[in-house]
Amino acid sequence: MKHNFNLINKYYKELEQLNRENLNKAIDKIIEAKKKNGKVMVVTGSGPNIHEGITILISELMDKNIVNSVSTSSAVIAHEMAGSLDKVKRVPAHKLGIEIDKDILPRGDIFEFTQLKEEDLEKLQEELILDEELLKKSKSVDGDIIIKAAGNMAYPMGLRTEILSREILNIAQTYNLPFEEVAGWGADERTMIGKGAEKGFPVIVTVPQLVGGGAVGLSIGDSISISERSMRIARILEESEVIIESAVALTQEIHDGPFECYTGHGIWSHWIGMNTFSLKEKTIIRIDLDKQLIQAKLMENENKKIQEAINKGLPKTKITGIPFRMEMSAFARHEKSIPIVGDIGKIWPIIACKVADGLGISLDFMSYPQESEEGKSMREWIVENVKPVNRRKLLERSKRYKL
Repeated sequence: MKHNFNLINKYYKELEQLNRENLNKAIDKIIEAKKKNGKVMVVTGSGPNIHEGITILISELMDKNIVNSVSTSSAVIAHEMAGSLDKVKRVPAHKLGIEIDKDILPRGDIFEFTQLKEEDLEKLQEELILDEELLKKSKSVDGDIIIKAAGNMAYPMGLRTEILSREILNIAQTYNLPFEEVAGWGADERTMIGKGAEKGFPVIVTVPQLVGGGAVGLSIGDSISISERSMRIARILEESEVIIESAVALTQEIHDGPFECYTGHGIWSHWIGMNTFSLKEKTIIRIDLDKQLIQAKLMENENKKIQEAINKGLPKTKITGIPFRMEMSAFARHEKSIPIVGDIGKIWPIIACKVADGLGISLDFMSYPQESEEGKSMREWIVENVKPVNRRKLLERSKRYKL
């Protein structure tokens, strides 16, 4: 894929001055950390991060050692297991001429079919008993073909992901490993879980993001205990110099969780003998659409209003006079936090380009907003090139694994 640096520069120039200044600070902090071999962690949400190609871009940044670890949601893991994005055909269920319980159909009574090449379908038949009649009918009925997050509601890839997740869970529990790590053994190396497995970088689901992705989410939750998962995330946060939050909710329970002492609740964990850490000297960068995030940070910088609310035991909304989300509290109070308000589809390419340029690194993949022409081409490229988990490859790796 060719990079359109002019378009990315246009997005940069369109930013409001304060936002651009914050973005420049964030980019400088990342470059500064990498030049002294510091580690960068990305905390991603789901939805937009998949649709805008951000997860593939993060994988590229992992490949170039710019990003060293990722925490994400179970939904993202489910989508990456199926190739991130795929094409599906959406058909009114009644036109298929088969008995489907209407109570199990999503709103609109639509049934979806993954658009697979014949060779991919043949490989799938080695794993699953497919309903040949249903697949045949899907080709004879008109429907809308769209690109969407992969391995979700469409037949047969959605079903395949659900079944495969139970198999991966068995391996994960046997070796006492997070589900995400085992799934990465067979994943495409352009995905975050695949790249993490290749390079030995941790990619793990946070506790607030466990619910999602159907059986994948359940399997992730069942693979290791919540306490162990929380401690693993704490260790990743501890070793990271820069933490980038990308369109993700509930981050107060992620970056200042049960083992963090500066803004979180780690005091009692430490008190009873647990290994804790502090965010005090770390840079937290948050990419968000909510302009209140910048307002909350400005208020804290000017008169410590949020800290004042905490000191007095008062609701932060009462003191600040702005709607308050959980993401804002510890983030706004943290001296080294940097808020960036904007579309992640535009902000991430700017960060990637400018950081890579500052480090003298060439990137092979670049993401773009999905509504742009470049974004449309990018999404087609992902559908065509990023493949689902290779079960055979995963099992071969499992056979070689030693405790």
